[in-house]
Amino acid sequence: MTRQNFPRSPKALLGGIAHLGRFIDKICLRQAGQIQDYNYMTVGFDKYLVDFLGIDAKAFEQRVLTGGTDEELLAWVKANGRKPPDEEIIEWSKNLLASGPKDEAARQRFRGRLQEVATNRGVPVSSFPPVTTWVDVIELDEERM
Repeated sequence: MTRQNFPRSPKALLGGIAHLGRFIDKICLRQAGQIQDYNYMTVGFDKYLVDFLGIDAKAFEQRVLTGGTDEELLAWVKANGRKPPDEEIIEWSKNLLASGPKDEAARQRFRGRLQEVATNRGVPVSSFPPVTTWVDVIELDEERM
């Protein structure tokens, strides 16, 4: 069996920004046909990131697909998006990484995702370490936890 290619962890900061490196990886892996089932661009953390940065998601996707280093792509974000102060970036990243389900519908989705990961691994949910955030679920699903 081939090991799945996973994008970077949302915890991997790029320019102090959580999820940005992951978003870049998702664009590249999706283009390569390796992660078709991932939420992408218009929902979840991707949308939250795009809205925070004030960038056009499709334009950023095209920029990523032309190639470049993380630093070059970060420079594009800074040139083409809003320019939040460092303190706002730190707070936004902290909040993103700490976010968990906020209502009953989200808690049900959260439990469903945990059950899906457990089923895929052939283990009970109770065998997992404590999982309280959406990032924890991603880390668990992508075998970093």
